[in-house]
Amino acid sequence: MPTTTRFALKTLALSASAIALIHTAPALAQVDEIIVTAQKVEENVQDVPIAITAVPGDRLEQAVVFNLETISTIVPSVTFRKGTTSANSAIVMRGVGTITFSIAAEPSVSTVVDGVVLSRSGQAFMDLVDIERLEVLRGPQGTLFGRNASAGLVNIVSKGGSDTFEAQANADWFEDDEWRLRASLAGPLAENLTARVTAFYGSFDGNITNINGGRNRKVNGYERYGARGLIDYEDGGTKLRFIADYMKADDDCCADVTGVSRGAVLDAELGLPGGSAQGENQRFVNHNLVTETRDRQWSLTGSGDFALGDTHTLSIVLGYRNWFNREIREGDFLPRALVGTAQLHDDGVVRTEQYSIEARIASDQTKDFFYQAGVFAWQSDNSQVFTRRDITCASSTLPVDPVTGGRPCNINDTVNTIFPTATSFSDVTSKNFAIFGQATYRITEQLSLTGGLRYTWDDLEFTHTRAPGVNAVTGLPATGPGISGNPAGGTLASGGNGTNTSAGSTDNGNLSGRAVLQFSPSEDVMLYGSYTRGYKGPAFNVFFNHTAPANAVPIDEELSDSFEIGIKSQFLDRRVQLNLAAFSVEYDGFQANNFVLLNGAVVSNLTNAGTVKSEGFEADLVVAPTDGLTLRASAAYADARVKEFNPNPLTNAPDARNGTQLPLAPKFVYTIGGDYETDLGGVRLYLNTDFRHTSRQFSDLGEQGPIDPYGIWNASIGFSDPDDNYRLTFHARNITDNSYVLLNVSNGQRLQIPRDADRYFGVSLRARM
Repeated sequence: MPTTTRFALKTLALSASAIALIHTAPALAQVDEIIVTAQKVEENVQDVPIAITAVPGDRLEQAVVFNLETISTIVPSVTFRKGTTSANSAIVMRGVGTITFSIAAEPSVSTVVDGVVLSRSGQAFMDLVDIERLEVLRGPQGTLFGRNASAGLVNIVSKGGSDTFEAQANADWFEDDEWRLRASLAGPLAENLTARVTAFYGSFDGNITNINGGRNRKVNGYERYGARGLIDYEDGGTKLRFIADYMKADDDCCADVTGVSRGAVLDAELGLPGGSAQGENQRFVNHNLVTETRDRQWSLTGSGDFALGDTHTLSIVLGYRNWFNREIREGDFLPRALVGTAQLHDDGVVRTEQYSIEARIASDQTKDFFYQAGVFAWQSDNSQVFTRRDITCASSTLPVDPVTGGRPCNINDTVNTIFPTATSFSDVTSKNFAIFGQATYRITEQLSLTGGLRYTWDDLEFTHTRAPGVNAVTGLPATGPGISGNPAGGTLASGGNGTNTSAGSTDNGNLSGRAVLQFSPSEDVMLYGSYTRGYKGPAFNVFFNHTAPANAVPIDEELSDSFEIGIKSQFLDRRVQLNLAAFSVEYDGFQANNFVLLNGAVVSNLTNAGTVKSEGFEADLVVAPTDGLTLRASAAYADARVKEFNPNPLTNAPDARNGTQLPLAPKFVYTIGGDYETDLGGVRLYLNTDFRHTSRQFSDLGEQGPIDPYGIWNASIGFSDPDDNYRLTFHARNITDNSYVLLNVSNGQRLQIPRDADRYFGVSLRARM
């Protein structure tokens, strides 16, 4: 970018915050009303007795939130864990989330897209396209969204068709050759029939440089594209919607950087500019395998609302989703295998098919007594083929490298160099059936009582096949880092069946629900108190190194008991909106990943770890002091800790991690920001700024992998014609250039550096008619 252009972008973006706070004009203003479906019926968000953040689609665009990976930018109670593949990524809410590699485990934070519950969080990490709004519901949602929402829920609602013709095109460019293109058309097809079609494309070179072989290739980038078609039909009391979409992503993500010294020889082998011990400032790797994630997903959704007379509505949602995910992973983070230091490479493919149906009847919500009741059926078929390949040598016929001091393994010498490998085949079928109901009785105009129950049946079964590790060259038994010499079925001596196959099944029934007391002393103030019993179904630890009998034992259900009090208020003629919530949630049978060493490599092991507790408060403030100006502030405090982990099964000794902070659970996060728009004589000006601070947190259980606190300041300035048909916006991200990490594993040997850990600039152009 030319220096003058770069300077202009910096000046424009840095001025946005200051102008937005000092430029005012006397006028009437009110905080915008947002309609949500947090209780599966349309309601003003201020009338819903749940801690909820609702974000319209246009604000997501303004905040440069293109997918759920950056959701924490606008919702402080949410943390995103970026895995090496989207299949291993997770959402953490109020300090609680499920971090696992098992394909036979549910997430604690559920994701719902247009009424369809997703099988795994990774299915939702594609780009957000043509979104009407994003709803984030904190705390257990066990009654109406009971599939897998023991800690919270993200509800994504797509834009519908239009009665008039609409066309819109968006183009975004950011430094390091990041491009995003989106286009949509909407309009009437026939009487009562409307449609919307959207297509998108995005690419990014990456923010990390791989120096392997002197190629200096950028990695941690992506190429993503897809399309969505939607048809709406509405005639009187009948509403129908059909959605079809296809999305594909090829990401060379995510390469873990080395942030600390690994010793003189390995540091020299890496040969990173500036050395290895640069911590969160490291932006180079030397990997002979580029970590990649390849996603392909398509889905069909059909929904309908049917009026049953004047008092009831029948709603039906049908969903089918097909997801393919491939992970190619660099596991040793070095350019080659050395004597005493092995090479480890992974290649895994996950395929998921899911089917669901929900039927729900709702009575007239304006009556003193109203209710919902429904049935739900869901099935997910998952398969995984995973191969791990090692190269290891105890001696080598090659000489010591005079530059690095390391002796490389001779891959042509199949006597002294061995190639341990193994492949696992996993099949998992998960079924979930439920009946549920929720009713509200308005005792007076100000006081109401809500109660809900859900009974859930879970049925889970798996088959896992993996032979003991062998030498890929000779076929003889061989083990290496992360490669076991035991079959999946376990050895007879350890209580296993001695075969290469392990299988198991479990079923479970659960009654969950909630009770809410709601009091509205005035039209603009609502107070509530609630108790909720959350539920997440049983699991199995089905992963590459699964070994019976230990891993074939079901991991019990996870139960949560949540108490919450809150107030939702608007005052000063609705120019100020203040929502507060305090909560205390305890989880029994918490499903957590423990990390253990297997032949020198760290592998995961999902267990019923014990009891954890999260308690704290949340505050959301929106102020509209004058027309065009909106100021926002949000804060979330969550003390999420291990209350009591189960004793070590080998020693029966208490776990030393009792009392420690849960992983990816910063105690305090806050955001402040504002938007301003005004006319400047034929040109409309748009200003936006936000700052987010995140306190200290940890990557793993037992307060391992500390992540230092950090703050990110963003701003933008835009210009449009008076009708806002054409808008040009300049962006500045991470203005103070504050580097940080998303994940710290093995005491800094593996750091994940996100895109916005560096300052960068960009520009967006939108045209519509």
